Amino acid sequence: MIEHPGTLVITGGGRGIGAATARLAASHGWDLCLAYHRDEGSARRVAADCERQGVHATIARADVAIETDVLSLFAEAARLGPVRGLVNNAGVVTPLRTVAETESDELEEVFGVNVFGPVLCAREAVRLMRAGGRGGAIVNVSSKAAVLGGAGRYVDYAASKGAVDTFTVGLAQEVARDGIRVNAVRPGIIDTDIHPDDADELAERAASIPMGRLGTAEEVAAAIVWLLSPAASYITGALLDVTGGR
Repeated sequence: MIEHPGTLVITGGGRGIGAATARLAASHGWDLCLAYHRDEGSARRVAADCERQGVHATIARADVAIETDVLSLFAEAARLGPVRGLVNNAGVVTPLRTVAETESDELEEVFGVNVFGPVLCAREAVRLMRAGGRGGAIVNVSSKAAVLGGAGRYVDYAASKGAVDTFTVGLAQEVARDGIRVNAVRPGIIDTDIHPDDADELAERAASIPMGRLGTAEEVAAAIVWLLSPAASYITGALLDVTGGR
């Protein structure tokens, strides 16, 4: 008999990479707590898809940059059962612009959601995983922009993801003896609604990828769910690029 993996919290779980990860994780037996910020309808549809696979799924509204929201999210997750997994997927990008054009409120939003959010969520996950004594796995969704820099487009976003990379490596070392693994995936250009709708621009960017196409949310989800699984039991502090070679 396959051991039940436990409860998995996914931030930004109602759309894009988060939704694809939820559906795939459900097929592997995870119960799910899906955090959403604004689009409750999408989160409910994803949760229903997961429950049709025979697992329990719930949703919780949370702005991950706000500590009280994060505390409520994990309280809701714990009601499903022991929290053994976390996917820090929620993220935002500001309108494309240079650093000289960036406003301070935009910086606060980007770093609040993309940096403070993962740290707060990981903190709560670690506390629950330690208390349960069974450990667990955390996967942070970073970006290849952390390496490439995002010049002329979103240096602030790239910098926030650079912080996620550093946080991943440091936390992994900190909690390894607790049986908690911490890794990150760094997607490249993925076909989700975080990107502009300009088809010509997306086609141009796809042409710059060695594999010649955009990635899919499902391809990133496959990497995330593998990192959560026992198949990755000796992997922690890793940064896995899912970029088509870019």
